[in-house]
Amino acid sequence: MGSAEKTIQAVRPVTSAQQGEHAWVHGVRILARARQGARALAAVLGLAVLLQARAQGPAAPSQREGAAPAAMVEAGALALPPGLHAFGMPPVPRALASAAAASNRYEAAALTGWHPVRRELLVARRAADAGVSQVFELAAPQANARRLTRGQEPVALATWEPREGRFLVLQRAQGGNEAFRLYRHDGPGEPEVALTDAEHRWQFQLWLPEGDRFIASAVPLDRTAEAGTREDVSTVLWLIDPVQPGAPARLAALPGSGWRVAAASPDGRQLALERRRSAEAAEVWLMELPAARLRRVLPREGEPEASERPVGFDAAGAALWLLSDRQGEFRELGRLDLATGQVQRLSADLGWDVEAAALSHDRRWIALVVNVDGRGELRLLDVREGRLAALPALPPGSVTRAIWHPQRNELAFSVSSVLAPNQLYTLEWPAARVQAWMRPPVPAPGRELAEPKVVRWPSFDGLMIPGLLHLPPARFAGPRPVFVSIHGGPESQARAGYAGRYNLLLQELGIAVLQPNVRGSSGYGKRYLGLDNGRLREDAVKDIGALLDWIATQPQLDASRVVVAGGSYGGYMSLAVAATYPERIAGSISTVGISHFVSFLRRTESYRRDLRRAEYGDERDPAMRDFLDRISPLTNAHRITRPLFVVQGRNDPRVPWTEAEQIVQRVRAQGTPVWYLLADNEGHGFTRRENTDYLSAATALFLRQVMGLTDP
Repeated sequence: MGSAEKTIQAVRPVTSAQQGEHAWVHGVRILARARQGARALAAVLGLAVLLQARAQGPAAPSQREGAAPAAMVEAGALALPPGLHAFGMPPVPRALASAAAASNRYEAAALTGWHPVRRELLVARRAADAGVSQVFELAAPQANARRLTRGQEPVALATWEPREGRFLVLQRAQGGNEAFRLYRHDGPGEPEVALTDAEHRWQFQLWLPEGDRFIASAVPLDRTAEAGTREDVSTVLWLIDPVQPGAPARLAALPGSGWRVAAASPDGRQLALERRRSAEAAEVWLMELPAARLRRVLPREGEPEASERPVGFDAAGAALWLLSDRQGEFRELGRLDLATGQVQRLSADLGWDVEAAALSHDRRWIALVVNVDGRGELRLLDVREGRLAALPALPPGSVTRAIWHPQRNELAFSVSSVLAPNQLYTLEWPAARVQAWMRPPVPAPGRELAEPKVVRWPSFDGLMIPGLLHLPPARFAGPRPVFVSIHGGPESQARAGYAGRYNLLLQELGIAVLQPNVRGSSGYGKRYLGLDNGRLREDAVKDIGALLDWIATQPQLDASRVVVAGGSYGGYMSLAVAATYPERIAGSISTVGISHFVSFLRRTESYRRDLRRAEYGDERDPAMRDFLDRISPLTNAHRITRPLFVVQGRNDPRVPWTEAEQIVQRVRAQGTPVWYLLADNEGHGFTRRENTDYLSAATALFLRQVMGLTDP
């Protein structure tokens, strides 16, 4: 199909009652595509549709094309940021927007790594000028961060050249499309040098021990939202010399996707690879260099699948440290003898998942992050003694990441607490000295911050479902309305830590926030993780039905004012709950949510499709296709009768923007109020500060209206 034919098909027929509004919407979209490089015919068609819409009647009460009308701004409304399109939405009051912006202004620094020689931390944080994540350097504890990178697009990964730190290797994408490219960054003010092409999705894997080359992986891009697709996908590993970027060496072509190069042996002759097949199954492979001979070491022939993740080699290269749930319900640390294939269990008594492990430079110590009921706790294993070390008192909060210095026995770790996200600390070992690298956070005046409470409720089958309950300050009297926020994944987890944008709801609007970990969430064992797979999908929706029952029994919560929200898979859940329990909620919010499983599986990027089929079911099977169609929110959209707010990034490769388009049209066609916020410069969720500020304010406005709240 040609470009002009695709453009003409975009102007879809609508019902007469909504013809003017929908025609305007489609005209705006076509013009937006024309601005992004479409042919002149697209611009002509877009203008024609706009003129037709004007002739047919007034457009929807929306803000368009980057700015609110002057009258709106003068009346105290917030201008729409460039790149956002708002359809069916009222103007956002400036006062509410100011409160939302204040809630989003917190000092957060994502721990990225150490300088290879100096005692300096590399961090990522939002830059003031562009509002996206850039790379900064902390030269000493409590020092001001020195900015290293600039640009209008965020840095997704940064790593120093590992011998002297002469330059950085960066990973960036455009507009949230996740089509990553790799660049060499020589220093502030220097132009970035592209190391890879734009036709693949590139990911940095690791530096080889010599430090002059690194391994990167590449998978093909299909732009499936534009009807491109392929059934067979391969992952190609490349050796790249960043100083001589013009001649990467092809190392190996691996079948399928889900591959990760996890570790290199000290002599550089072996690589440990992980191949993830599903949330419950991941294999361990070894590759011999330079011949690139590949063999699977786990699971061994005849063994069942398990979730296995390589961590690193021992000093002799004869054994591999790994995380595995093969021997029990939870993922634990083990040592795989490469000669015998036997695995020694080392953390079986922890009773929770070891979700991350880091090996010290001398391979004497392994730092473990243990997921204890949604809270990250740090452990330190003495490899020689085979026992856990006694740690000093650590800062309160949930540990989110831990990285050893490449030349020192010093561990950097980040902690998310009720006061602030990702505060940075170091632990010098074995001196056991803990040092804060960021200035202590100071709560905003008038804020009464409290840790969330872990709650549990019985579901329809007696299974106990955990969740986190955040209650607003005591100054808000009476039963509080409830914002139920469902995580994505589905193999993810609501975690303890900083409340982030929820602080606006808690502190300014007096709304309780409840984050359920429905069946299928990680962190509660492999059986719990698999309880929503395939034909069990609706059981997770029933967990929210049971939660609504539980809310009705809690005197501090108002069951008549509940809004269900979520992103990605959580967006599907919010739509499914809206269709299943419409009489029990006041409204729903779906952010980059799946509206129909079959169209989602057809249009998600091809390198993701097999992993998603393992979770949701294979739509190529007629019986499974019928089941997925039957349970999809789009099929049941006639039952969504409460107000709906849909949020989407146009460049989303995971849940293409067509998923949002079709549910907006279907629900709006039956007369249900629908707000729709579309971003031209975002992908799978909003990341730019101006967009997240606007979304937070618009969400607060939506909640005020559907919950019947007074002005803050």
